[in-house]
Amino acid sequence: MTAPTVSVIMPAYNGADLIGETIVSLQAQTFADFELIIVDDCSTDDTVAVARSFADPRIRVLEAPSNRRVVLTRNAAFVEARGRYIAALDHDDLCHPTRLARQVAYLDSHPEIVLVGSAANVLFEGAILPSALAPLSTPALIEWLMRIENPLVWSSVMMRADVARKLDPFQRPERVYAEDFDLYHRISAFGGIARIDDELLTYRRHGGGASQRQATAMRERASEVLADAYAPLFGDAADDAAALIGRYVMAQQPVPDRATFERVGETLVALQDDFIRRHAPDAESLALIRWETARRWARIGRAGLRTGRLKLGDATGVRPDHLGMGYAGIEELILSRLVGTIRSAQRRKTG
Repeated sequence: MTAPTVSVIMPAYNGADLIGETIVSLQAQTFADFELIIVDDCSTDDTVAVARSFADPRIRVLEAPSNRRVVLTRNAAFVEARGRYIAALDHDDLCHPTRLARQVAYLDSHPEIVLVGSAANVLFEGAILPSALAPLSTPALIEWLMRIENPLVWSSVMMRADVARKLDPFQRPERVYAEDFDLYHRISAFGGIARIDDELLTYRRHGGGASQRQATAMRERASEVLADAYAPLFGDAADDAAALIGRYVMAQQPVPDRATFERVGETLVALQDDFIRRHAPDAESLALIRWETARRWARIGRAGLRTGRLKLGDATGVRPDHLGMGYAGIEELILSRLVGTIRSAQRRKTG
């Protein structure tokens, strides 16, 4: 049997209500040379029956012998993959028609890139919402953002199978809840990571999903990934630096006071300066790196002001070097959003 170009790997668990629509979105792809490997993790509903109802020889449905949870189930699907490229897809997300075609073309023409994602919109309670991720990217920006957040949606990524097989295991169970973020960091040792900035995926966000129930575990696992990445720069202080970034940049929790706000800024500057020194990004990437970092700094300041934990003088007075955007100062970014927020609140009180 001839191997397909793309293997789509899908763990499934109790997804009978949604998996059919996800499969249909794959069947609607303009690029047809793919296989879909579904591994069901002992669902207690009709997930297997729905998946097997599709008379499509490209679809393989396997049943796990016991409930192993998502990471081991995904790893089992990966072992079965025969394609040159591996595409991730969870059982409830939706591919746009040109997703596979665009990503195959990108990887074919960029041999230095080992993994490519795409922009994605969000389906929540029947409404399509825009992504909160950076709207424009370069591979250098994606690599920088990986040092302070997760810049990719897992179901949007496609990677080179020969490179992914160098990872042992494919995803690490001990990093569950941040297993995708961990994989991006590990696979980046073999080449670049990029993102197509067009929306090629719709990600379903569930109010009761694991991302809400397990927010603390997600932050802790992501901080462990960052601590590994930060060790060459921060040494014994890597865990503390990663905890700061994990809590206030990734999880977007409000800082408790001015001193913490200042520490977060100093950590961002140290990371950014180190990244720029080691990678020497081109002018376009450098501008995006500085802009996106400044946006995150301003977001932290806004959150502190809204909660009353920062005063306006804190937000504008604790400005680390190199967090400006080149053509606009950080004060402009903060003040244009924060002062407006304060004035609106004052008007509501007096109205």
